[in-house]
Amino acid sequence: MLSRSEGEEALSAANEIVESTGVSKDTLAMAYYLRGNAYRQNGNVRMALNSYLESMDLDPDGPAAEAYRHIQELLDFYNKDYYNP
Repeated sequence: MLSRSEGEEALSAANEIVESTGVSKDTLAMAYYLRGNAYRQNGNVRMALNSYLESMDLDPDGPAAEAYRHIQELLDFYNKDYYNP
């Protein structure tokens, strides 16, 4: 869904998995990661970061750690030339 730019549908699907019971830890971590991707695609960076953190709590070595790091690097980017024309 995300590859077809269907962020809202992907977000709904991920939320269904997160809210369901009896889901394995790995599946739940992947659902949080995919939910973070859907939030990011929809432009909600704060919720994306929160979802990635939830995924990282369940699976510290999963793909959410790298996604979180990439967003943090973008947010921390500073170029002095942009502020001193």
